[in-house]
Amino acid sequence: MNHPSLVESMSKIDFYPHKPDTVQLFQTHISFIFIAGDLVYKVKKAVDFGFLDFTSLEKRKYYCDQEVLLNRRFAPDVYNGVIGIIEDNEGNLQLGDGDTVVEYAVEMKRIPEEKMLYRLMEAGRLTEDDVRRVGKHLARVYGNIPTDERSKAFGTLDVISTNVIENFEQTRKYTGGPVSQESFNALELWSRSFLDRHSALFDKRTGQGCIKDCHGDLHLQHICIEDDAISVFDCIEFNERFRFGDVASDVAFLSMDFDFNGRSELGDIFVNTYIDESDDATLRDVLLFYKVYRAMVRAKVTSFMLDDDGLDDVSRRGAFQKAKQYYDLACKYVTDED
Repeated sequence: MNHPSLVESMSKIDFYPHKPDTVQLFQTHISFIFIAGDLVYKVKKAVDFGFLDFTSLEKRKYYCDQEVLLNRRFAPDVYNGVIGIIEDNEGNLQLGDGDTVVEYAVEMKRIPEEKMLYRLMEAGRLTEDDVRRVGKHLARVYGNIPTDERSKAFGTLDVISTNVIENFEQTRKYTGGPVSQESFNALELWSRSFLDRHSALFDKRTGQGCIKDCHGDLHLQHICIEDDAISVFDCIEFNERFRFGDVASDVAFLSMDFDFNGRSELGDIFVNTYIDESDDATLRDVLLFYKVYRAMVRAKVTSFMLDDDGLDDVSRRGAFQKAKQYYDLACKYVTDED
C-alpha cells in the first residue's frame, strides 16, 4: 500500500520546496495527481488491476521511470523526472533522495488547461492550422520511433485479434443496456470479418515498418498547443500490449475523438496531414477498422463505470449516456461503410 500519510502530506503547501500558492489533488483509478503551482506530481496508487500492477514500491519506481522515458518522446520539455519521497526520523514525509524512500513521484511542468485541444475546441478556438500542426508534429515523432523485431511481434494477426476480441468479451454483459444486442452483434461480426478478410493487409503494414512503440492513449485531452510548442502526454507505460501496435491505431484514436465531439472535419484534416507528412499510404486501408476498435475501447472503459457501487445516480446516468454514444459511433462507422 501507499504510505498512510502520503495524501495528507502532499496536499500541504509546505511539503514542496518551491512553496506553491495552492495544492490541488485529483485522483484517477491508478494515480494521485497533485498540482502544486507550476509543477505537477503524479504518484501511482498501489493497485493491481490485472492489466497493471503497482503493488510494490519497486514496481512503482520502475513504471515512474518508464513514464518519463516514454513520454519524453512526445513532450520532451514537460517531464522533469522521477523524484523520491522520503520519511525522516520523526515520520514526516518530504521530497528527496535517501535511504528511507517510501514512494516515488513523476515531476512534470504544469500544462495550461485552457490550451488543451479539447478546451480549445470547446471554446471555439481550435483552428484547422492547429490541427495540421498536430498532424505534422506526430508524423515527426512517430517517424523517429524505430521499428524492430520486438515491435513487429505486436503486429501479428493473433495479437490484433486478441485486443479486438477482448473488447467484445469484456463488454458483452452491457448488451441490453448502453448497447443493444443487435448492434453489439453487428459490431462483433464486422470486426471479426475484417480480421479474417485482411490478414495480408496486416502483414503488409508490419512489413512496411508501421508497428512501433506508440502512445496508446492518443486523444484530445492528452494534447496541448502552447505558442510554438506541441505537447503530447500521458502515454501508456504500464502495459506494452496497450501501447505497442500499428501507428494507425493511434491516428485512428484521435480521429475518432474528433468524430465523437462532432468535429469530423477536423479529424479528416488531421488524418490527411499525418498521411501527407508520413507518406503512410496504406494507413487509410486500416483506419476505419481501428476507429471502430478505439470507439469500442472508450465504450468499454466508460461502461466499466456502471459497475462502480460508489457512483451516484447523476454520474451513473452520465456514464450510461456516454457509453451509449461510443457504441453508437462504432455502429455508425460500420453502417456507413456498408
